[in-house]
Amino acid sequence: MTGTGKRSAVRLTARGAIALTLVSTLAGYVLAALLDMQLLVGLAFVAASLLGVVLVNPRELLSLVVTPPLVFFVATLFVELGRALVTVGILQSLALGLYGSLSRGAPWLFAGSAIVLGVAWARGLRDNVRELREELRAGAEVPRPRQPQAYVPEPEGYFEPRVYGTPRGED
Repeated sequence: MTGTGKRSAVRLTARGAIALTLVSTLAGYVLAALLDMQLLVGLAFVAASLLGVVLVNPRELLSLVVTPPLVFFVATLFVELGRALVTVGILQSLALGLYGSLSRGAPWLFAGSAIVLGVAWARGLRDNVRELREELRAGAEVPRPRQPQAYVPEPEGYFEPRVYGTPRGED
């Protein structure tokens, strides 16, 4: 291998990085409940987000950058739904639990999203955005095929079988 820098052999797809962040955030919720330290949820989310953006393939950075808020919300929804199912007022408990958890996690969510965006920008996110813009522009310039103005019936005998190949000699 000829190169100036040493690269990591591990590469993730965007889906793999998203799954890593989701599982790590859920594990952070479990550890926070066991150890009574809410700080672990945010630390797990930020660490997994950073690890995911560092290990993801550079061509998939655009997909990864937009997902940290959604991943954090899904993990929080899953945990709070589990907590709400064992209460009498499920809907009220779910709403209050989501409000509290998302409020406590907002600084971590913003930090994780900012870190992902900063690292992705340094790894080539600008090129991905440029390629997407070029593809969208190229797709917009393609003329649409003209639609026929009126119904044109098929010629008679259209559904009859046709024989292909060389013509036979006359009998």
